[in-house]
Amino acid sequence: MSAVGSPSPQAPAHVAVTIFAAFAFAYFFSALVRAVTATLAPVFSVELGLSAADLGLLAGAYFLGFSLMQLPLGRALDRYGPRRVLMVFLGLAVMACGAFAVARSFSTLLVARALIGVGVSACLMAPLTAYRHRFGVAAQLRANSWMLMTGSLGMLASTLPVQWLLPTVGWRGLFWVIAGLLALSIALIGWAVPRDAPAAPLPHAAALGYREIFRHPYFVRMAPLGFVVYGGLVAVQSLWAGPWLTDVGGRSAAEAARGLFAINLSMLFAFLGWGVAMPHLTQRGWQVDRLIALGVPLPLVLLFGIVWLGAQAGPTWWAVWCVSCTFVSLSQPAVAQAFPAAAAGRALSAFNLVIFAGVFCVQWGIGLAIDALRAHGWQRASAFQAAFALFALGCTLAYAWFLWRGRTLAAPGIG
Repeated sequence: MSAVGSPSPQAPAHVAVTIFAAFAFAYFFSALVRAVTATLAPVFSVELGLSAADLGLLAGAYFLGFSLMQLPLGRALDRYGPRRVLMVFLGLAVMACGAFAVARSFSTLLVARALIGVGVSACLMAPLTAYRHRFGVAAQLRANSWMLMTGSLGMLASTLPVQWLLPTVGWRGLFWVIAGLLALSIALIGWAVPRDAPAAPLPHAAALGYREIFRHPYFVRMAPLGFVVYGGLVAVQSLWAGPWLTDVGGRSAAEAARGLFAINLSMLFAFLGWGVAMPHLTQRGWQVDRLIALGVPLPLVLLFGIVWLGAQAGPTWWAVWCVSCTFVSLSQPAVAQAFPAAAAGRALSAFNLVIFAGVFCVQWGIGLAIDALRAHGWQRASAFQAAFALFALGCTLAYAWFLWRGRTLAAPGIG
């Protein structure tokens, strides 16, 4: 199917760098607060007495709030522009982080965590929408990868640096610090990002609703990969890699934090590499669909290998698996290019809803599976292995759907 996306203007280099830097600063802290539960999981387990399902629910509450906002967010981005929308949402994130810092009950933590997810839900979609309006195709692919690199840097900061800070500020103090830095990001965006000037709506884009977006053949093809594989990547990276290292691998909390640091450092370099490589690959005719088709079998094989190895699958295995999963990150700009620029906010937010609904389901689902198996007498390590085997099966089915639906579809005009 041919692309329906409209061409995007090229912003001057110095303007593009300024826009990117301001957006990236906010996204750094949104990624940090998203992933920090993996590092704080042992603290929450001891201090609050949380079970595996409770941990999964607490971490997943962020993604639930995040997901619930995606459809209204998409309409707001297309109507009001990414700069204004992001500044308003970040204001809510600041208040929610403060509420999390003072919460005294699990239910209050859940509500505050969900509101944090709502508040930072525009931190990636707003920039990607702005890039769709202002940047050319190659620049969009590079900016998308480097935004994800910035997110990996934030997730990197959520590991050892957070572990080092905890004895000094505690987890409550940490969330007050994050609240202050998110407030600073609002000021930076207001100062550095030009006022919104979205692309003029095209006649068919103005009437394009979510029903048409969700039923679009290219969206339908990509959705299972986004839900299971991409969502699962985020679920593991932001929570379950840590408990695997402690509960299956027998590592201490400090050793697990070092392992998570290595995983997120690997992701940072992976996205840096994609940002450098994608403009060159597009010039040589490599399409996103072809890269995904060739790349996704690797994480599938690795995930089944990790399940088989159990305690022997340490941080290196998880780092390689996470890096191999970055092929699916190319799906986001590809989906954006399949729609007109005037509908970019809706298309990106709809796909992000799919991804983060997947994060919530995988994150909580793994916890539920572990607890259910433990209740039936399984050893903790074996329960983890079985839960991840189910996840690996889901990833395999999503990839099979992608291949099957691709028999009659072509990639959008990227490359």
